[in-house]
Formats: sequence, structure tokens, C-alpha cells
Amino acid sequence: MTNFDRKSHWENIYSTKSLEEVSWHQPIPTTSLQFFTKNNIPLDAKIIDIGGGDSFLVDNLLELGYTNLSVLDISAAAIERAKVRLNENASKVTWIVSDITQFKPEVSYDFWHDRAVFHFLTEETEIEQYRTLVADAVVSNGTLAVGTFSENGPLKCSGIEIKRYSIVELTTCFESNFEPVEKFQINHDTPFGTVQHFTFVRFKKK
Repeated sequence: MTNFDRKSHWENIYSTKSLEEVSWHQPIPTTSLQFFTKNNIPLDAKIIDIGGGDSFLVDNLLELGYTNLSVLDISAAAIERAKVRLNENASKVTWIVSDITQFKPEVSYDFWHDRAVFHFLTEETEIEQYRTLVADAVVSNGTLAVGTFSENGPLKCSGIEIKRYSIVELTTCFESNFEPVEKFQINHDTPFGTVQHFTFVRFKKK
């Protein structure tokens, strides 16, 4: 998408739309939460939520007692909304405003969670950047959990074309550095009454 300003696009989305007006809104992000609760992820694990914005995942993880949380989003407006909502609990989270393709982590992570950022990277150079980034940023035996639109999912999100992944395609994308340990597809019911089909794969760092 030539001359597309990704940051301005998302700042506009989060400055003009309410929580209920965005398709990804989940008051309780059950699928993502289960990655933590079912796999006994330690409460002091270093966790980063990529594209977390004003997602409720961080609220729920704080409630469960997680103490080492980071949230990255390209939109400062999205992060500000989350901070306001969390009030004094916002100080318990490390907030990072960055385009994922420009992110330079200062720490390594035990758990890298990405629900619906990776599929916005459609150029091979950016996809490779992401793969290199996550391979460097996740510790040995650490977890990578990625969710994208499936091969039967939407072609666009918020007016932007995305890259859809089957379970095989998403697994293959990261298998050089990560071993898949859980794979599934699921329907996400949007606030508008529509359905989006997702592919999720949880990996362990080799």
C-alpha cells in the first residue's frame, strides 16, 4: 500500500471509535487467556502483548496476578485509553508505543502474544523482519502465541488488506525457530453480530 501511513490510520481509529465500534473488542478474551491459565504460565513471566492497544487482556492478566506485563501498540491513543481504564493499575504495566516493524526490545520475553497484528504485515520484507524480531526477543523454551485471520477469514480489517493464514501456513512461517505445540481455528463474534474466522498457533522456542 504505497504511501500508506499506518500509524496515522490507527491513531484515527482509536481517536474516533468507541470500544464497541471496533471488530476486535472482547470484554473477556477467553481464547488468549487460556494460553496462560491452561499452561500454568508463571505469574512473574515476562509477557508482551503485541498490538494490545486497549485490549482487555492486560486487565484480565493483572486480575490473575501477573506482575511483569508489557503492552505494545502503534497507537498512542489506544494505549492512553487503556491507561485511563486501568487507572492506578496502569502503573503496573510497561507501555510501548511502536510500529512492530520498528520495535527494538530492551529485554527478552518468556511469552509473546499477538492476536491480529502479524496478519497486517503483507510484504515479505516485513514478515521476515517480524520473524527475526520474535526469534531474537523470546527466550529459549519461551512461548509465541499468534492469532491471524484464517484462510476463510476476512480479506480486510479496518479498511486495510491483511494476509490470511491456514494452520499449516502459520506453522510453517515460524517453524525454523519455534516448535508448534497447539494449533486450532476459532470463530470470533464481533460486536456487530458478524463472525471472523481465526487461526491460532502456540509455539515453543527451540
